[in-house]
Amino acid sequence: MTPRRRRMVLVALIVLGVGSAAAFALTAFQDNLLYFYSPSDVTAGKAPTDRVFRVGGMVPEGSFSRASGSLEAHFILTDYAHEVKVSYTGVLPDLFREGQGVIARGRMGADGVFVAEEVLAKHDENYMPPEVAKTLKKQHEKPTNSGPLPTT
Repeated sequence: MTPRRRRMVLVALIVLGVGSAAAFALTAFQDNLLYFYSPSDVTAGKAPTDRVFRVGGMVPEGSFSRASGSLEAHFILTDYAHEVKVSYTGVLPDLFREGQGVIARGRMGADGVFVAEEVLAKHDENYMPPEVAKTLKKQHEKPTNSGPLPTT
């Protein structure tokens, strides 16, 4: 084998190795992405059913329930257009309460209830997770089909 041919084989092997490493890195990165969906996206079927994702919104007043002595909590997340039922087993954050913004990480159950692995609540009066604020703002900007306002 000539030196020129040997160099070409070596370059080809290096390119193949770098390409394989890049493909493995991109695959691992894709598997670790955690997408955010609004309750409207989840009810529209845009959220994955086979992987973990985040859903965020507001917890409406009167939607939270927990049996006495149990760690299993049930509540609703809404973007004021659609709602998603959420089930979570564990200790909720201290700042979790009705009327506040929340992001939950988990996956959809077979019964259509989002089973959360982790629940994050806002940390002060002025903060709302950016994804939730954007979704709520988008819902409030949608035109309604209520027609013209009545005149008196």
